[in-house]
Amino acid sequence: MHQDYRLITAAPPVADYVRLRAEAGLSPKTKAQAAPALTGSWAWAHVEHRSTGEVVGMGRVLGDGGWYFHIADMATLPAHQGRGIGRAVITSLIDRIREHAPDDPYITLMADEPGRPLYRSVGFRDAMPHSMGMVLPRE
Repeated sequence: MHQDYRLITAAPPVADYVRLRAEAGLSPKTKAQAAPALTGSWAWAHVEHRSTGEVVGMGRVLGDGGWYFHIADMATLPAHQGRGIGRAVITSLIDRIREHAPDDPYITLMADEPGRPLYRSVGFRDAMPHSMGMVLPRE
């Protein structure tokens, strides 16, 4: 990651989480939705721009602490992409899982198109045809 940035292995503030999701192109969430996401996740990493203190990237892990871990909320502001922020975040999260989980953790994520090259570059592979991600649509 470029030296202008600092990786922090903790959740970002609620307001930054909400802002970053919206500005990075993820579905917007309210502060009421964000608060439990910040406290209920297994692990977090976020990135600050050193000179401004602005939170410019983030990711988190949902999991049971035993064998199942799901990486979510991977986001980097468009103006800061291409500087290794996403790679630093996902590598930090994967390293933390491998360090603290029992042997052979199962690590998953849902890969939107823009993030697929990054995820593949750190070892993720399509689960198809063995498994397929599914979602319950909103009513």
